[in-house]
Amino acid sequence: MPAFIDPPVSSRPVSRLVLERAIGVAARRATLPGGIRYTERQLYYETCRVLRPTPAPLRRIPHSPRPPLRLPHFTEALRGLEPAGLLPPPHRAVPTIGGPAREPDLYAYGLPRLLICQDRSIAWMLLANHVHLEAACPVLSAADDLPLDPRLVGALERAEGATVHVLHDASPTGVTLPARVREQLGPVPGVRVASLGLVPRHARTLRLVTGRAPGPVPALGALPPGLRPEEVAWLAGGRFAEVASVASARLLRAVLRLTRGPRPSRHSVWGELRELRTAGFMTWPDA
Repeated sequence: MPAFIDPPVSSRPVSRLVLERAIGVAARRATLPGGIRYTERQLYYETCRVLRPTPAPLRRIPHSPRPPLRLPHFTEALRGLEPAGLLPPPHRAVPTIGGPAREPDLYAYGLPRLLICQDRSIAWMLLANHVHLEAACPVLSAADDLPLDPRLVGALERAEGATVHVLHDASPTGVTLPARVREQLGPVPGVRVASLGLVPRHARTLRLVTGRAPGPVPALGALPPGLRPEEVAWLAGGRFAEVASVASARLLRAVLRLTRGPRPSRHSVWGELRELRTAGFMTWPDA
């Protein structure tokens, strides 16, 4: 992930006491609802939202603001604090769901969907919040699990219509990750690679805090054809937005909705009882 977050154009330094209180408020927000686990980077962006809230009349206006807080100042203030729900950094590779050592026959079945995250810590966060169980979708890290295991590719192919979802930053490296995954998969029949975002227009619509890469911006490579000219210019200017800048609850909802597809329509109790009467021999007798 990009290591530099640019400071605001002009702002007064935030005092240590104010910053610690803002971190406490941000930590409570990040866990809602239901005790969500979150990463240090996600807590940083939530703290930025606490320090610079968006007035209600402006929330529908697309904008990607700069951060009101330097990342090193946040890191220094976080030392010694133990916010509830904060995940430890994933020093080792993110564990793959299942594996040949624990589940020798894992790859013998069809796999209808798979999620690959550009950021290892985001994959760790999704696993900690049991997204892989709710969506019935393994969560992998691009840094640790690419290229994909050939047995995993075979499981995708057996599912007939499988989708590999890619969750990435709005950055030159991020927006080209789905194409790299598609290239590594090769011509696998029936397997589709889909981007979950982010792209620059998502950052502006969601009003995500963005940063700027240090130094001169290298020439952009082959970008996805769906990007608009203003998005290409945004990337060429060195701007980027991380997936971690999305509020934790919003991120979980979006990933679950997009990976597991639409929920089945709700039926009334009487409708379900009528269906049971014609469901088969395990229902009660007609007479």
